[in-house]
Parts: sequence; structure tokens; C-alpha cells
Amino acid sequence: MSPPCDGENNSIGSITHCTCTTDANDTRSVNKKCPYCQKFDPSRFLNLNLSSTKDSDKLWRIINASAKGFAIGAGLKGGLAVFSILARLKSRRNFSSVRKRVGMLSNGEAVVVACKETLRYGLFLGSFAGTFVSVDECIAALGGHKSTANWRALLAGLIAGPSMLLTGTKTQHTSLAIYILMRAAVLASRCGIKSERFGRVCKPLTWAHGDIFLMCLSSSQILSAYILNQESLPPSYKSFLNKHGGKDPIILQGIKEIACGIPFSNLEGIEKHYKSVGVNVKLDPEMKVPCSMIHGNQGCTAHIVSFLFQAYQRALPVYLPIYLIPALIVHRQDLSKRPYTILGKGLLGTARSSLFLSAYCSSAWMWTCVLFRIFKQCSIPLVAMGTFPTGLALAIEKKSRRIEISLYCFARAIESFFTCMADVGLLPESNKLKRADVIVFSLSTAIIMHCYAREREVFRSKYLNVLDWVFGVPLSTGDTPRASVVETSKQF
Repeated sequence: MSPPCDGENNSIGSITHCTCTTDANDTRSVNKKCPYCQKFDPSRFLNLNLSSTKDSDKLWRIINASAKGFAIGAGLKGGLAVFSILARLKSRRNFSSVRKRVGMLSNGEAVVVACKETLRYGLFLGSFAGTFVSVDECIAALGGHKSTANWRALLAGLIAGPSMLLTGTKTQHTSLAIYILMRAAVLASRCGIKSERFGRVCKPLTWAHGDIFLMCLSSSQILSAYILNQESLPPSYKSFLNKHGGKDPIILQGIKEIACGIPFSNLEGIEKHYKSVGVNVKLDPEMKVPCSMIHGNQGCTAHIVSFLFQAYQRALPVYLPIYLIPALIVHRQDLSKRPYTILGKGLLGTARSSLFLSAYCSSAWMWTCVLFRIFKQCSIPLVAMGTFPTGLALAIEKKSRRIEISLYCFARAIESFFTCMADVGLLPESNKLKRADVIVFSLSTAIIMHCYAREREVFRSKYLNVLDWVFGVPLSTGDTPRASVVETSKQF
């Protein structure tokens, strides 16, 4: 039997041990009541006793995190897929002719693809959550919770990042990686603002309307690319803009040609398009202002008003799953107690965000028309200038969502900008680093998970609640900031 521990510890190399052990390498002589012995006892990790409450809690934490991560990934992707398929079925009358013309998938093929994508994203987030928790628990078991607290989550987030490959080894997720990088940068900047060393440097980041300015900057690139170079945008985002931009691709091609100063290639096609919707338009091949091309025989003001109502109808199906699905996850406990309040807030948020998107799309055509008429011409600089103030529509959204939307758009604007630069030869393409998206994503998740473990106050409460629900807060980590502030986070 080992002698009682006298509370004194010594250092032999890099191993700290107490004086109750007779041999630093003899794990059989450890004192089970001594924190120094248990801290470096490998048998606690290598020989887990599942009958032990602590070890079974750790195992269930890993299982729960994996299951909840899968549920979130599959739920979000599946929810969006369901609404997308319902939208296809709603427009099935004209769908067959359009599908044959542009080579789109049939409804059956779309369902199969949606199921595969739902499964992949579920496995991705489930694997990410499970890997993070597993690495977190393993490091804590080997090195101790307190001594590894400063870097454990950073390493666990880095190791869990490559789970993105489960969405498809050949599928690039540059936009997602850049968006997560932006989220990590925001969290890092919030840490810097409250830091004594970096507080002054990060002070400009506290500008009250910085999110709206960022949205205006992003809109200038994204909407210009929507008109002038759609290939620089991710396919899914390009499809989103084509739907909510409300203009046929043949019209966009005509605007691109007049802005770039090249001869029109298909004015007859534009006239036929308007004739198919009951509008007779005769376009002038020598036109300098493309208003008649954009909105036919309508005046600019009448076009903006009618477009706003049409855009609102297109926006509603987009935001219903965005508000209702997270409400079922985040407010699952309160939903049975006050369902009308929670669902009412969800519907109000849906209506408000739909108004933002419809106003955003409408103002894009409004500002460009205004500039084209003022300068009596259409050019690439005027397209960029006209799409810049479109971002002001973000003011319709509530403050807590503005930064989310602006970061989402900024991530896509960055990708589009560098693609455009590469297309014109100003930026060489790199073929050596094929999966840079995975590297960027892993580094970003490392920062985010480190902030989750050590700087919880930089998170908004709703995100913190979701992270706690997925990853869990172990009861045995009372010496880490996660456990010390868990009760505080529930008060927000």
C-alpha cells in the first residue's frame, strides 16, 4: 500500500509526481486518492472501466455529440432540400420544357441527389462533433483537464476539421471555408477588443454600422458578378441569384454586352422572351441605357414596385426553414410551454427577412436604373457603383442577424473577386494545393472551438446554447472556463 500523500510534488524531467510513489515508472504504486498520481496514470485512459460513472459519461458525451451533430447537419440540409423540391413541384407546368433546354435534373433525380446530400452533411457534422469530443476527452484523460485547458480545444478543432471531406472528396467547399474563416475572424477580433494588448488595434471593428458597410462592399462584387461574370460565383449561389434576381439569363447577357461595349448577340431572343409573357417590346440596337431591356414597356418606378411584390413571394419559402428548423432545435424545451410566442417570433422573423431579400433585389435594379439614366450610359464601373448601395437594405434586418448575413455575403464576394482576378490573369492559379478549403476550414474551426472553450463571452447566447447542446459541458471540468460559466450562459 502506498504511503499517504504529503501534498508535496517533485519534478523528474517533464513528469510531475508526488512523494507517495516509490517509483516514477511504477504505475502499480500510485495512490488512487492523490491528484498527482491520477493525473498521469495511463491506466485511466487505456483501461476504461465502463461501469465507472465518469468513463460512461465520457462515452455517452461522444455518442450524444455525434448523434446531435448528425441531426443538425441532416436536418438543415434536408429541410432546405424539401423546400427546394416543393418549389420544383409547384412550377412543374413549365418545368419539363425548361429542364430539356438547360439540362436540369428530373424530379426523381433531384430527390435522390437531395437524399445523398442530406446524408453526407449529416455524417460531416456528426463526425466533426464526435471527433472533437473524442480528442478533447482523450487529451484531458492523458494530460489532465487543467494543464491542457489552454490548448486542448484548439487541437481538437484542428483535428476535427477534415471531417468536411465526408461531403465528397471531389467537392470543393471554398465558400463554406471562407465563411467559417470570417466567423473565426469575428470571434478573434472580439477577443482582441477586450484584450488590453490589442484593444486599441481592434477598436475600429466596434463601428456600429460596419456590418452594413461590409454588406454594401460585398453587394458591389456579388451583383456585378451576377450580371457580368456568373462563372465566378459558386453554382448554388449562382442559382439562388438567378431565381431571386428575377431576370431571364438572356436579359442578363444583353446587359453584359452593353456594359462591356460589345455588339448585341441576341436582341431578337430578348424580344421573344417578353412576347412569351405578353409584352411586345422593340429594342433599339443603338441603345445606351438598357432600361427597356430590363423592364420592357414598364417605367422604372412601376417596375420596382411590381418587382418588390414578386420578389417577396419568392423570398418567403427561403426563410421559412431558416427560422422554423432552428426554433425546433434551440427552443425545443420551451416550445410546448409557449408555442404561440416562439412560432410567432419565427413567423415575424420570416416576414422581416423576406422583406429584406425582396428589397435588396429590387433596390439593385432601382439603383442601376438611376445611375444609367443620370449618366446616360451603361458601363462596368456604373454597374459596380449601382450595386454598392444595394447593401443598405440590410438595415431592415434586426441587428443580431446583420453581421451573419454580411459575413455570409462577404465570403462569397471574396471568392468571386479572386476568381475574377485569376480569369483576367492578375492572379496565378494554384494547382498544387487542391484542398485548400479543408485546410482553411480546419484552422478556422480550431480558432472557433478554442474560443468556445476559453472565451465563451465572445459568442452570442443562441450560438453558445447550440454548441453546449451538441458538444456538452462535462461536469468533471470544474477547473475550466466552460464549466465555470455554464450557468451564466443559460441566463442570456
